[in-house]
Amino acid sequence: MGFPGHSPAWRTIMLAFALIGLEPAAAGTLDVTESPKASQPSERLPEPFGLFASRVFAGALREKWHGVERNLDDERVQLALCDGDRERCASPAALRFLGIIDNARVREGRARIGEANRAINLAIRPMSDQSQYGAADVWTSPLITFNHGAGDCEDYAIAKFVALRLAGISADDLRIVIVRDRIRGEDHAVAAARLDGHWLILDNRRMAMVEDADLKNYLPLYVIDQYGPMQYAQPLLADIAGRDLPPATLMASQPGLGASNN
Repeated sequence: MGFPGHSPAWRTIMLAFALIGLEPAAAGTLDVTESPKASQPSERLPEPFGLFASRVFAGALREKWHGVERNLDDERVQLALCDGDRERCASPAALRFLGIIDNARVREGRARIGEANRAINLAIRPMSDQSQYGAADVWTSPLITFNHGAGDCEDYAIAKFVALRLAGISADDLRIVIVRDRIRGEDHAVAAARLDGHWLILDNRRMAMVEDADLKNYLPLYVIDQYGPMQYAQPLLADIAGRDLPPATLMASQPGLGASNN
């Protein structure tokens, strides 16, 4: 199934350009201190949950996200080639992922976001990193996740972040958010998409999309946009610490999402 109204060659060009927004332009761009884009003010408009955030320049979270970006660079080529000639595509994972993008792209507004959220929730089986890889907190890009058919919370969130970007949602309106689930007492990852000025949270734990303001049990710790990770403002962290959460969760682990299936 192709993008309506375009030849295979034109679809390939369009997909390649869409993926440019997901890949680093050069090796140096991976370091936000060297990226022209990252020189924009780090505290702009409020992020999901109505809070400001500042750039993260070091730590485990930044390294994990850069690893995902490197994989996305490789997947860009595979997705473009498969989209240009789906009959000869050798990657079932790429075809499944492209099918989700197709179905989302032909919809608009909330229906577009909801289609990708529902389809990715159904396409991936929940499985902890320890069970799948024998290691904690492994972050995978969409085609690796779809090839395995299983993943945990951050794998769902990354796949939704990428799928919605390729389906036509502006990069300015997409985020991955690391939160602290106060009920479960664990860190969790979700995707977020902004529609009409409101942030919708795309969570693998539910099919329904909920606005950030309605998720009282989630305390946001970190947010990832097209330029990389940010940490929510210090007053929020002080508030979280006042709720008797482990200090290591706030600063040292950055963060640890591999302890459960999420």
